Amino acid sequence: MPSTQPRPEHPRPQFVRPHWLNLNGEWQFEADKSDSGLERGLAERELERRITVPFAPESQLSGIEDVDYQEAVWYRTTVTIPADWTGHDAVLHFQAVDHDATVWVNGVEVVRHRGGFTPFSAPLAGVAAPGEEALIVVRARDSKSGAQARGKQSTLYFNRDCHYTRTTGIWQTVWLEAVPTVHLGRPRITPDVAGSAFHLAVPVSANKPGWKIRAVLSDADGEVVAAEVRADLDLAPRLLLAVPADRVRLWDTSDPHLYDVRLELLDADGAVVDQAASYAGLRSVSINGQAVLINGKHVFQRLVLDQGYWPESLMTAPSEEALVADIELSLAAGFNGARLHQKVFEERFLYHADKMGYLVWGEFGDWGAGVGDTNVDNQQPTASFVTQWLEAVERDYSHPSIIGWCPLNETHQLLHDRITQLDDVTRAMFLATKAADTSRPVLDASGYSHRVPETDIWDSHNYEQDPVEFGKQMAGLADGAPYGNTGGREDRPISQPYNGQPYFCSEFGGIWWNPEAVQLAGTDRAESWGYGQRVKDEAEFYDRFTGLVDVLLDDPRMFGYCYTQLTDVFQEENGIYRFDRSSKLDVERIRKVQIRAAAFEQQG
Repeated sequence: MPSTQPRPEHPRPQFVRPHWLNLNGEWQFEADKSDSGLERGLAERELERRITVPFAPESQLSGIEDVDYQEAVWYRTTVTIPADWTGHDAVLHFQAVDHDATVWVNGVEVVRHRGGFTPFSAPLAGVAAPGEEALIVVRARDSKSGAQARGKQSTLYFNRDCHYTRTTGIWQTVWLEAVPTVHLGRPRITPDVAGSAFHLAVPVSANKPGWKIRAVLSDADGEVVAAEVRADLDLAPRLLLAVPADRVRLWDTSDPHLYDVRLELLDADGAVVDQAASYAGLRSVSINGQAVLINGKHVFQRLVLDQGYWPESLMTAPSEEALVADIELSLAAGFNGARLHQKVFEERFLYHADKMGYLVWGEFGDWGAGVGDTNVDNQQPTASFVTQWLEAVERDYSHPSIIGWCPLNETHQLLHDRITQLDDVTRAMFLATKAADTSRPVLDASGYSHRVPETDIWDSHNYEQDPVEFGKQMAGLADGAPYGNTGGREDRPISQPYNGQPYFCSEFGGIWWNPEAVQLAGTDRAESWGYGQRVKDEAEFYDRFTGLVDVLLDDPRMFGYCYTQLTDVFQEENGIYRFDRSSKLDVERIRKVQIRAAAFEQQG
């Protein structure tokens, strides 16, 4: 029988141990609108309401559906740690809690974490053992003011323009895992297409004399190659899995082949102490002049902006099937990938992108840093933006579907004759990403303020709705002077000059179209919002869409584009599909416009 538990699947599909327990379901819950709960004893007593985890209290599926500000919220549940985990330590995992979380187990504070998009864990050794009960209490703080990485969450009570209903507290899976006292850490798997190999760095919790790590790579025909290395010399032992020529199969959009990877930690007697299952794709990303190449080939990136919201569950996918369906909807419309916009998507999405050959750019939900004077230092991201982003990069490093990183988005601020906080944080996020991952290009900030002269990629956002005028504006790339965003300030620059990097229009279109709203004279823009002048009918939509796409497909220097957007989101009605994912346009017609050969692809 299918599970009735919400989101029952393993939340970390690239590092799966055999023993784990999903804690999603009904928890106690209480809102704490003035953040006085600790003083009022909420950490010790029963809570007043019930909530369905992992859905945020603002969502319908949570059973709460309170969209007012939640300065803090509390959760409480009791779980018995399986008795057959004897000999292992229980580790409590939270895939995402928005925004500042504190967790107590059996009255002991076990972890604090800041950041609403990334996972964190709490070892329970000495607090709750196998066969014992664990009383879990969580407080999540989520202030509406101050610099905070929020993504598209509205800081006003009502949704507006491209800002949406807030997400507070637990919004991804909570789970327990049985982990040996000495154990493997999550591996970094780096594909090496030129060398027909995978390079693995596998952390260990302790370097025990005589212990080893073994890795086995396999495909549908069985074992491909195995490697073994001492685990007593290095904090993160490295293994090389060289793939024989007759078993090499690259990962790409037409053939997203994945190898299985089995990891084992062996003690001095050769017994398996810890083991985990993973997978890997053999795929490269490179740059030649203005070209971004996948496996050495000119693959035009037909990306769509995907914001990952659902009407009934907000930032949390209502089901595993919903994640797959969004990729299928995108592919059906002729896209081959997405910018995962203003949100670190749950890892199950990347798992399906890996399986389906779907190209994605990893992005951070950095909106929320704009707190200053727009004429001075209006963008003030904090040091926590860097720490949260590094957690995201570390989590997602081994996914072959990710072909680039974008830590910031539309950080519009004037260039000054001094270094600002935005300059420091932008450079910190860029350099940290480059240090963490040398295998993928990094875009310092999508659109607006390019403040790192050596950024790997340059881009712009252009929502001009007239295809002729759009073509004129985008034509400068041929002369080394591509369209750049000004943030409405033509008198002073907001970006460092373009320096010949690969270039793409990473947001365009956003064609405002709601068939019902068109029939309603005087429709309030707050109830139906989009970019530019709304088209008068569906035929005009196709004409405008075709004209805009053709401009970019016909530019041999343009390595890709990103169309806004996959679905409507609340009042923002510029999606290819409606918010509920139902049909809105002739998708086959959209697909035919996009899939013709791009000038970029005809170069090799």
